[in-house]
Amino acid sequence: MDDTAWHHVVALAGGVGGAKLAEGLQQRLGPRLTVVGNVADDEEIWGLHISPDLDSVMYWLAGVNDEARGWGLADETWHTFETLERIGSAPWFRLGDRDLATHLTRTTLLHEGKPLTEVTARLARGWGVQARLLPVTDDRLRTIVHTEIGPLAFQDYFVRHRWEPAIQAIRFEGEGSAQVTAVVQDALRSAEAIILCPSNPFVSIEPLLRAAPLRELLRASTVPIVAVSPIVGGEAIKGPAAKMFRELGEEPSALAVARRYTDFLDGFLLDERDAHEAAAIEALGLHVAMTDTLMEGAAGRRRVADAVLTLAAALRL
Repeated sequence: MDDTAWHHVVALAGGVGGAKLAEGLQQRLGPRLTVVGNVADDEEIWGLHISPDLDSVMYWLAGVNDEARGWGLADETWHTFETLERIGSAPWFRLGDRDLATHLTRTTLLHEGKPLTEVTARLARGWGVQARLLPVTDDRLRTIVHTEIGPLAFQDYFVRHRWEPAIQAIRFEGEGSAQVTAVVQDALRSAEAIILCPSNPFVSIEPLLRAAPLRELLRASTVPIVAVSPIVGGEAIKGPAAKMFRELGEEPSALAVARRYTDFLDGFLLDERDAHEAAAIEALGLHVAMTDTLMEGAAGRRRVADAVLTLAAALRL
């Protein structure tokens, strides 16, 4: 495809699925890509400010991620964590030795009064990321998962409890006060296409939409907005998205994902295994394209990036 046709594309991303597509898009677009990331799963561990979604995306974009594990850094060591275990101080959240450098830097700069946007840019430069990586907000925004055992901060639910407790509701602390940064708003206004990566709709994409006025900006946008389904064959490729759909009263499907975004979405990239859902998604007023959306290896990520950019290009005409 003609990559030079795009001057600026924005991707909304979180988690492994979002990070994979963001990396595929970066292969095609390089610095012409802006990735807006979720901060609502941020957590404080050992007094350090951890940004799991931002870091997952950053490490994939930098090509230093542990692809087999899906999170963290390749060739990681665990001497600090193992020593903490030995002295009885290890937390439930594992941090590798090299990963600690990111969190120490972030925490120090935040304590100096620098906003998360500036801190993230510095970290991304240090790791050699080509694309621009932006947190959606510099304000406090946190995902709280209400479960059968009570309300849990997202990392508590996801890591400590291994996403086992049944979900009753999801709330966002800071909703109504957390504001989309000016730089993200400018990026959206200058974009020629906006892509929703195949991230968890409930805890990666929804928190982005709860930062004001992101959803309104998407509704007002005149450029193609396209999404890639994180649900294939009724299941999530990775993580608890399908379980969340079921526990919140809806069968997981690509159609269920598409319904969440009909107020601003123009196109939908569907996995070819779910071709039987295409007509129902088109009935929502969306343009549908299909491909194999499983992103195995760099070539697979590039292939899905090509498919979503081709769909967006068709909607520009």
